[in-house]
Amino acid sequence: MKKSELVFTALLVPSDFLMIVLAGIFAYSLRFSQRISEIRPIIFDLPFFEYLSRIFLIALFFIVIFAVINLYKFRLYQKASSEFFQIVIGISAGILIITFFDFLQREIFSSRFIILAIWALSIILVFLGRAILRFLQKWMVGKYNYGIHKIIIIGTNGLSKIIREQINQNPSLGYRVIKEIKNYYSIDEIKKIKNKQGIDEIFQCDYNLSREKTLEIIEFSEENHIDFKFIPDFLDGRVIDIDIENLAGLPIIEIKRTPLDGWGKIIKRFFDVIGSIIAIIIFSPLMLFIALVIKLESKGPVIYKNERVSRYGLFKTYKFRTMYLKYCTGSEYDKVGKAIEIERKLIEKKSKRKGPVYKVLDDPRRTKVGKFLERTSLDELPQFFNVLLGNMSLVGPRPHQPREVRKYERHHKKVMAIKPGITGLAQISGRSDLDFPQEVALDKFYIEHWSFILDLKIILKTPFAALARREE
Repeated sequence: MKKSELVFTALLVPSDFLMIVLAGIFAYSLRFSQRISEIRPIIFDLPFFEYLSRIFLIALFFIVIFAVINLYKFRLYQKASSEFFQIVIGISAGILIITFFDFLQREIFSSRFIILAIWALSIILVFLGRAILRFLQKWMVGKYNYGIHKIIIIGTNGLSKIIREQINQNPSLGYRVIKEIKNYYSIDEIKKIKNKQGIDEIFQCDYNLSREKTLEIIEFSEENHIDFKFIPDFLDGRVIDIDIENLAGLPIIEIKRTPLDGWGKIIKRFFDVIGSIIAIIIFSPLMLFIALVIKLESKGPVIYKNERVSRYGLFKTYKFRTMYLKYCTGSEYDKVGKAIEIERKLIEKKSKRKGPVYKVLDDPRRTKVGKFLERTSLDELPQFFNVLLGNMSLVGPRPHQPREVRKYERHHKKVMAIKPGITGLAQISGRSDLDFPQEVALDKFYIEHWSFILDLKIILKTPFAALARREE
């Protein structure tokens, strides 16, 4: 899901909340209007502000119901009639529950008219609010190409023709066909298109394409964070999560790289922001103490900025400096390249990890304080600021240096499908004692099986893993 779609999906919640509150206000106004009160006299006392507080709670209750029935999956090409009936079902279910409690207590609204009016007005206004958002999103797609999906279609059969024609005739769907590959020979052709124009999605419509070539395209899509969709003919055993949609009356199956999409991504980011703020507040006295000790022990900055790689490009992680300044690598510290040469020799002699990622045993470059900080992972406390800034997440695969990432094999790059994290499944399962293939396997498992509950479990286990002694 593109960032623009996330924005409009997130806007559905305040829109629904506002429309339900407005429906409640309008229902109250109607009941106390002169015309209605003349027909049916008011025999109850319900002050407006007391009523309004109840409407706020009712609106929140409806939001929960909408989430349960999957009303917060916002797609441009979703049928309005389908969404309308979902709204009717959600609001009707909520009204039935409210009516039941009103029957038991007879103190929620004290008026059947108000309940019925809220039901009817909520359906109309919620649908209207969503229609306005949908119109606004389509207008921004058509006018400014905001959130446009660049796609290539592979195949020459009738289905690919139908899809291409539907996309061309309906630009407000948010798709743009940048290339139609009729005879696919090698991945190099797709690479050239990606480098020249960019690709968001690949539509596979060629039934005759070999299994090997199809898997090659899937691996390329995973490596480059491109959505892969196809007209169903087969499902490879590696597929764990799929999403079925409808386009021009045809079933479209998307191989989901991770469940961490849509509302999952929004929830994770919200949790990251709240969690990092709480962690910064809690650990601020400890971080100030560590900073003071580092400053007293050796010359140099307290914070060491280390360049790392994520799916969004290069960024700098913040860590407490654990080495003497003369051994710190990076353009900010190592002007002549002496420190990087020393590190290279140490990696050759003392690294206990083979493959792209290294781990130097008994590192002589570390200060006394640095050894303790690195052993207990307290050097990583400043990374809560990375989380707050949006470079990292609380939980995710560990970010690696550019020179390490350059040694990745293609299948390794799937670990960059999501934001890197301070802790992760690999970190609580052996930390640096794991071989790189084991780390990648655990990170892939996390990406493919992400859930909010899994994040909580990893966070709760992290302190115990950090306190466990490991080989220096």
